[in-house]
Amino acid sequence: MKNTNKATLTGLGAILLWSSIIGLIRNVTDLLGPTGGAAMMYSVASVFLLLSVGCTRPSEFPRRYLLWGSLLFVTYELCLALSIGYASTARQAIEVGMVNYLWPTVTIVAAIVFNGQKSNFLIVPGFLLSVAGISWVLGGEQGFDLAGTVANVRGNPLSYGLAFAGAVIWAAYCTVTARIAQGKNGVTLFFILVSVSLWIKYLLQGGGPMVFTVEAVIYLLLAAGAMGFGYGAWNVGILHGNVTILAGASYFIPVLSAALSSLLLRTPLSLAFWQGSAMVCGGAILCWLATRARRIKPVST
Repeated sequence: MKNTNKATLTGLGAILLWSSIIGLIRNVTDLLGPTGGAAMMYSVASVFLLLSVGCTRPSEFPRRYLLWGSLLFVTYELCLALSIGYASTARQAIEVGMVNYLWPTVTIVAAIVFNGQKSNFLIVPGFLLSVAGISWVLGGEQGFDLAGTVANVRGNPLSYGLAFAGAVIWAAYCTVTARIAQGKNGVTLFFILVSVSLWIKYLLQGGGPMVFTVEAVIYLLLAAGAMGFGYGAWNVGILHGNVTILAGASYFIPVLSAALSSLLLRTPLSLAFWQGSAMVCGGAILCWLATRARRIKPVST
């Protein structure tokens, strides 16, 4: 098999790993707590990243990237992990994950507004379709139901708010780092900073015991591996594989994530949920097609 094909398959493996993150994070936080579980998860993922990607010395990064990249990356990962950990139910954790997957659409819109990315008329229906898809997901069994969506969000505004903030922050990270990173990859350092931030939060809250059962350790290793090795595999795919295939495949993460999360959390999802998930994917793909003259490389989690 050609090296390009191997690298592309490696990148596709990263998409599969990332698609499992929502369900795995939820299982870890259920067993070890929202903050303590997340702190353990990012600590182990940092070790995996050190082994697979390595770590560049901070002095080698452009100062602006070191400042803004670390701030945005750490904030996003905190929003992602805590939004899932604070979800009231497994179903809500999956819904929160779907809100987070607005980021591909928001990233493309941000690239158009702030980076001068060229686009065509498809950007408008693409954006509207993604937003409508989220409303469809949050509406419950009825599909699009404005009153039901509002009531759902009011039931846990912190979790849904963190997820939406995360989508916007990740879009900002992708947009900003594309201009200031100068080809550097600070993901290992950023993961270490995330774990340190979570441990500080954990200690400030008074800590509390974490019971490491066999089940907890297995899910911890799986979640950390999906995160750490996912970034490593994506890096190989983007550098040496077929970027066009990887870019297109990355926009199907919401549906893959919903399917894997449903299995991992043993939570059946309604037809309306799947319809909304497909709408989110479809909207992201339309936005991608709107910029096909000058594709932007997606950055996933």
